[in-house]
Amino acid sequence: MHFTDQINHTIEIPNTPKRIISVVPSQTELLYELGLEIEVIGITKFCVHPEKWFKNKTRIGGTKNLNIEKIKALNPDLIIANKEENAEAEIKALQQLFPVWTSDISTLEDSLNMIKAIGEITDKSIAALSLIKKINQAFSQYKDEFNTQHTALYLIWKNPYMSVGSDTIIHHLMEYCGFTNVLSSKTRYPEISEAEIKQLQPEFILLSSEPYPFKEKHIAELQNICPNSKIILVDGEMFSWYGSRLQYTPKYFFDLWNGIKIANKKIFKQL
Repeated sequence: MHFTDQINHTIEIPNTPKRIISVVPSQTELLYELGLEIEVIGITKFCVHPEKWFKNKTRIGGTKNLNIEKIKALNPDLIIANKEENAEAEIKALQQLFPVWTSDISTLEDSLNMIKAIGEITDKSIAALSLIKKINQAFSQYKDEFNTQHTALYLIWKNPYMSVGSDTIIHHLMEYCGFTNVLSSKTRYPEISEAEIKQLQPEFILLSSEPYPFKEKHIAELQNICPNSKIILVDGEMFSWYGSRLQYTPKYFFDLWNGIKIANKKIFKQL
């Protein structure tokens, strides 16, 4: 059978894949959710979910530093990759050796299409469609909870500071849960200086847990730049993982806003 991926690359898979390698953490978690315990034979060192796979599955390098020789030795009949998270040169090299299905995710719709397609390729369509239904229900259930918009800067890196543009899943999910991205005129992952952050003066600065592991100590540094901004640590997986974790994302956003509201009430009481 022939399958065309999200970068318009067509692969041929004569039979249902039995030896799958995933080189993207959020898609690895998706494969687990779909019930591909036996079929998945290789993952990256960043595929931390599920924990038992992280401990027991063969690791084939990092997302942008794949061990091609190790992958050859595993002899997969399907590799599942991502345009953004993997290095183009490495994916092209693997395409010469094995069927490689590559996703390209910027929106929730892209994510759902990816889940459906992977379900079809792996003969797990029933599980994939069930998951899509759960995700859609979750996003529908909470959408009315986020009926106001607040300006926000989402930071993914430090030294230099880096944020997100409008063509990212993070931007899309920010908009869903009530944050207006102050860098919506930018694309991909723009660098931003302290002077630019100060000029923007966003209502919120969101410090992601990944890829840079922002901690409490970084809040004070940014508070000096933007004393009037509310600076909070957020779970980067909930804003950027576009596989099965999406079923939990709306509830996380709901809890996040509740936490913000509770904190604000405490501040007003102190005043």
